[in-house]
Amino acid sequence: MTPTDADFRRAVDLLRSGELVAFPTETVYGLGADAANPAAVAKIFAAKGRPADHPLIVHVAGHDAVDHWAEQVPDAAWELMEMFWPGPLTLILKKRPWVPSTVTGGQDTVGLRVPGHPVALELLRRFAAVAGDHAGVAAPSANRFGRISPTTADHVREELGDRVPLILDGGPCAVGIESTIVDFSRGEAVVLRPGHIAPEHLEAILGCRPAIETAAGAPRVSGSLEAHYAPVTPLRLVAGARLLDFLSAQRHRGGRCAVISRHQLPQAGMPHAWQMMPADPVGYAHDLYVALREMDHAGADLIVVEALPDDPAWAAVADRLRRAVAGGGHG
Repeated sequence: MTPTDADFRRAVDLLRSGELVAFPTETVYGLGADAANPAAVAKIFAAKGRPADHPLIVHVAGHDAVDHWAEQVPDAAWELMEMFWPGPLTLILKKRPWVPSTVTGGQDTVGLRVPGHPVALELLRRFAAVAGDHAGVAAPSANRFGRISPTTADHVREELGDRVPLILDGGPCAVGIESTIVDFSRGEAVVLRPGHIAPEHLEAILGCRPAIETAAGAPRVSGSLEAHYAPVTPLRLVAGARLLDFLSAQRHRGGRCAVISRHQLPQAGMPHAWQMMPADPVGYAHDLYVALREMDHAGADLIVVEALPDDPAWAAVADRLRRAVAGGGHG
């Protein structure tokens, strides 16, 4: 589905007037506001129930806007932009003094991205045409804070209802999990959130593989809380070799399980619901949030996910599932 010219014009009018617009990116759907308008940005936090110190990512139409938002941009950051923008890569850079603290969570850094979705790019270009060449749209995922990220317009409606005046429907998201976040604010490149762009992709440009850091001292970034991306139903990871025994034990206790599996085929009469997933990490990532959402609606007492391989290729999906386990059952 492609929004009409009238849809885009209404979206730009809403952004300029300080209102919210949900729109698709290649990763997940975002809930956007004019990043230069603190009052508009505050509406994002209110709609999501998001903590005020949790920073947002600013989406811009192209590289030319970077120097407007950030300073001290290293050459390596520009090299990553040239290779991966538009695309699922967010860069953390030292912010310009004027950038609103509502966007940065009170930090001295700002996250920037050029999304790789035609609807998002058209919206950003049209907004920049009327709000200034360097205009940006602050946009976290268009869901209630801590819950499963939306990858379709229907998911946004389910999550936020009438809290968002307009949803631009661009169809299902192609990637399905949030962007890779690379921090350049402290010198060398450090990955703060794994994503579709893997460390080896970054290494090919940077000449060395960046470290992956979640320790104290790193800037706070979107999706970095221990509990995130979570269904309301409790969620548990179980090794594939133990999966059937675990499910059998749950059944004997009268527990209803919804299963997300890569290899083990459904067993007659055992699970309450069963979702088979792609065996490769890219396909799995694409389907992950849809599967979690469907299993969350299955009326089960527990979502059981077959554990993933301990392999760098699976790091991004494993990160999302680990945080979903920490957050599941608390809604």
